[in-house]
Amino acid sequence: MGRLANPKHNTLDDWLKWQESLHTKEIDLGLDRIKKVYQRLFPKGVPFKVISVAGTNGKGSTIAFIASIYSQSNLKVAKFTSPHLFEYNERFTINSKQASDEQICHAFETIEELRNDTSLTYFEFSTLAALVIFSLEKVDIAILEVGLGARLDSVNTVDSDISVITNIDIDHVEYLGDTRELIGFEKAGIMRSNKPCICGDVNPPKSLIKHAKSINASLILVDSPYLGETHLKGDHQKQNAAVAIETIKQLSTIFPVTQKQITQGIKQASLPGRWQLKIINDKTIIFDVAHNVAATQALANELSKKDTSTLAIFCALKNKNIDAMIDKIKPVISQWLLVPLNVDRAISIQELSKKFNLSDKIKAYDNMNSAVQYALNSAQFQRVVIFGSFYTVADASKALNKLH
Repeated sequence: MGRLANPKHNTLDDWLKWQESLHTKEIDLGLDRIKKVYQRLFPKGVPFKVISVAGTNGKGSTIAFIASIYSQSNLKVAKFTSPHLFEYNERFTINSKQASDEQICHAFETIEELRNDTSLTYFEFSTLAALVIFSLEKVDIAILEVGLGARLDSVNTVDSDISVITNIDIDHVEYLGDTRELIGFEKAGIMRSNKPCICGDVNPPKSLIKHAKSINASLILVDSPYLGETHLKGDHQKQNAAVAIETIKQLSTIFPVTQKQITQGIKQASLPGRWQLKIINDKTIIFDVAHNVAATQALANELSKKDTSTLAIFCALKNKNIDAMIDKIKPVISQWLLVPLNVDRAISIQELSKKFNLSDKIKAYDNMNSAVQYALNSAQFQRVVIFGSFYTVADASKALNKLH
C-alpha cells in the first residue's frame, strides 16, 4: 500500500483522512496484518496489565465502572473505547484525561515508521495508537474495548490478563453470524488459556462455555445485579456494575481495592450518551446511543417506568435491524421525528419512513437543527428521547448547543 509523505508534518485530521483511504475495506476482520506491526512495536508485549472487554452492549458502561473504581486509588488507568461521540481524542483517556492531538500524532508516526508495507484499517491504527500512548505514559492498567466481535478484532492482538464479555445478542450479523451460538463463539475468542473471563450474560450460549473449557479459561458467570447506587440509570447498568466489580475482584491480588473504593467508583461512574438527561424549559431531554435491538429494548424498559407523552428523534445505520428496534420502543413513543445522518452507512429518510405504519405519527426533517427546534417548542411533549446511533446523539447534542 502507499506510504504517507512527511507524516510528522500532518495534523490529526490529516492523519485520520489518510487512514480512511489507506486500506481497501473500512472493516477487515483478521489479526495477521496488525500482529506484524504489533510485534515490531512491542516485541515483548505491552508493559502494562490489560483488561479486554467484548459484548453486544454494555461495553462502554462496564469500562466506565471499572475505570471509576480504579480511579479511587493511585493507579494510572487508561481506557481505549470506540466509537467517539464528538472528537477522536475521546478514544484514548488516562485517568479521565483525553490524549492530546500531539500524543496521538506522535503515536501514528511511531506506527508509520514500523508499518512498512502492511496495510492497516482506521480502527487498527487507533488500537495500536492506544497501546503506544499508554506505553509511553507508563500506565498501570489499560481497559481495551473490542470494536466488533472479538476473535478477529484488532484488540484481540493483545494477550489480556483478564477478559470480559458483557452479554451476547444479535448484531453485526454480516460479520458475526445470525444466531447467539455463532456470535457467542466470536465473542469467546477474547478468552485466554488459564486466565479468567468474566461473563455478564445470564444465559450464555453453549458455544461460549464450550470454548472456555476447550482452552482451559476460567469462566466466571455473573448472574446477580449490583444492588447499590449507580449514577448510570437502568436495570441493565446494575448488571454491568456487577460484572465490573467481579473483574476488579479477580485482579485484587495485583491491584487491591477497598469496598469503599468499589462503592464510590460505581456511584460516580458516568458515560456520555447513556440515559444522559438535560432539562430545558421543564422538558426532559434524554440522549441514548441505543443502536441495536437489545439496547433499544433496555431504553424502552427505562422509558416505560414513567407514563409520559414522549417524542422521539431517531435515525440509525442501515445495517441494523431497524424494524425490530422500532417495534421494541414503539409502545412508549407518541410521535417520531426522523432525521438524516450525514454518513454513508445511515438509512435514508425515505427508506426509514417506509418502516412505519400509516397510523404512526411521524415527521421527516431535512436536518437535525429543525427537528430539535420542533422538539423544544412542542408544548404537548414533556419528554424527548434521542436515540438510534452514536451519530444521532452527537448531531442532536451539537444542534441543542447551537439553539440553547
